[in-house]
Amino acid sequence: MNWKSLLLGIGAGFAAGYTAKQLLDNKPEASPEKVLSHVKSLLKKGGKIQGSWILMKPEMYQKFDLPYKVYRGGITKSTHGLQEQFEFVADAKTGSILELTAY
Repeated sequence: MNWKSLLLGIGAGFAAGYTAKQLLDNKPEASPEKVLSHVKSLLKKGGKIQGSWILMKPEMYQKFDLPYKVYRGGITKSTHGLQEQFEFVADAKTGSILELTAY
Protein backbone atom coordinates (compact mmCIF):
# COMPACT_ATOMS: atom_id res chain seq x y z
CA MET A 1 0.00 0.00 0.00
CA ASN A 2 1.20 3.45 -0.86
CA TRP A 3 1.49 5.93 2.07
CA LYS A 4 0.43 8.83 -0.13
CA SER A 5 -2.83 7.06 -1.01
CA LEU A 6 -3.50 6.26 2.64
CA LEU A 7 -2.91 9.86 3.78
CA LEU A 8 -4.97 11.20 0.89
CA GLY A 9 -7.87 8.88 1.86
CA ILE A 10 -7.68 9.93 5.51
CA GLY A 11 -7.60 13.60 4.53
CA ALA A 12 -10.59 13.20 2.21
CA GLY A 13 -12.52 11.40 4.98
CA PHE A 14 -11.85 14.19 7.48
CA ALA A 15 -12.84 16.84 4.93
CA ALA A 16 -16.10 15.04 4.11
CA GLY A 17 -16.91 14.60 7.81
CA TYR A 18 -16.20 18.25 8.59
CA THR A 19 -18.36 19.41 5.67
CA ALA A 20 -21.24 17.15 6.73
CA LYS A 21 -21.04 18.46 10.30
CA GLN A 22 -21.14 22.07 9.10
CA LEU A 23 -24.18 21.39 6.94
CA LEU A 24 -26.03 19.69 9.80
CA ASP A 25 -25.15 22.43 12.31
CA ASN A 26 -26.47 25.14 9.99
CA LYS A 27 -29.87 23.51 9.58
CA PRO A 28 -32.33 26.24 8.59
CA GLU A 29 -35.46 27.02 10.53
CA ALA A 30 -38.69 25.31 9.63
CA SER A 31 -41.01 27.58 7.67
CA PRO A 32 -43.94 29.06 9.61
CA GLU A 33 -46.34 27.34 7.20
CA LYS A 34 -44.77 23.96 7.92
CA VAL A 35 -44.96 24.54 11.69
CA LEU A 36 -48.62 25.59 11.45
CA SER A 37 -49.43 22.55 9.33
CA HIS A 38 -47.77 20.28 11.91
CA VAL A 39 -49.71 21.83 14.81
CA LYS A 40 -52.98 21.63 12.87
CA SER A 41 -52.41 17.95 12.12
CA LEU A 42 -51.94 17.27 15.83
CA LEU A 43 -55.02 19.22 16.92
CA LYS A 44 -57.47 18.14 14.23
CA LYS A 45 -57.95 14.74 15.88
CA GLY A 46 -61.48 14.63 17.26
CA GLY A 47 -62.63 17.83 15.59
CA LYS A 48 -62.51 20.11 12.58
CA ILE A 49 -60.15 23.06 12.25
CA GLN A 50 -62.17 26.24 11.66
CA GLY A 51 -59.30 28.76 11.48
CA SER A 52 -55.64 29.24 12.23
CA TRP A 53 -52.93 31.87 12.30
CA ILE A 54 -49.19 32.12 12.90
CA LEU A 55 -46.78 35.02 13.29
CA MET A 56 -44.34 34.86 10.39
CA LYS A 57 -41.38 36.32 12.30
CA PRO A 58 -39.75 34.06 14.91
CA GLU A 59 -39.03 35.47 18.35
CA MET A 60 -36.91 34.47 21.33
CA TYR A 61 -38.62 32.50 24.11
CA GLN A 62 -37.30 31.01 27.32
CA LYS A 63 -38.64 27.86 29.00
CA PHE A 64 -36.96 26.17 31.95
CA ASP A 65 -34.04 28.59 31.55
CA LEU A 66 -33.42 27.35 27.99
CA PRO A 67 -33.59 29.83 25.10
CA TYR A 68 -35.60 28.92 22.00
CA LYS A 69 -36.38 30.68 18.75
CA VAL A 70 -40.14 30.18 18.34
CA TYR A 71 -43.22 30.89 16.29
CA ARG A 72 -46.47 31.87 18.01
CA GLY A 73 -49.87 31.03 16.59
CA GLY A 74 -53.41 29.97 17.25
CA ILE A 75 -56.06 27.54 16.09
CA THR A 76 -59.85 27.47 16.35
CA LYS A 77 -61.30 23.97 16.41
CA SER A 78 -64.90 22.73 16.35
CA THR A 79 -65.70 19.62 18.40
CA HIS A 80 -69.30 18.34 18.62
CA GLY A 81 -70.60 21.81 17.74
CA LEU A 82 -68.48 23.60 20.35
CA GLN A 83 -65.65 25.88 19.36
CA GLU A 84 -62.34 25.66 21.18
CA GLN A 85 -59.49 28.13 20.79
CA PHE A 86 -55.83 27.28 21.29
CA GLU A 87 -52.69 29.36 21.26
CA PHE A 88 -49.32 27.68 20.81
CA VAL A 89 -45.61 28.34 20.97
CA ALA A 90 -43.57 26.10 18.66
CA ASP A 91 -39.82 25.69 18.22
CA ALA A 92 -38.73 27.37 14.97
CA LYS A 93 -36.12 24.70 14.14
CA THR A 94 -38.06 21.51 14.83
CA GLY A 95 -41.70 22.60 14.87
CA SER A 96 -42.19 20.93 18.26
CA ILE A 97 -44.91 22.44 20.43
CA LEU A 98 -43.36 23.97 23.55
CA GLU A 99 -46.58 25.39 24.98
CA LEU A 100 -50.27 24.93 24.17
CA THR A 101 -52.98 26.95 25.91
CA ALA A 102 -56.72 26.33 25.53
CA TYR A 103 -59.22 29.19 25.95
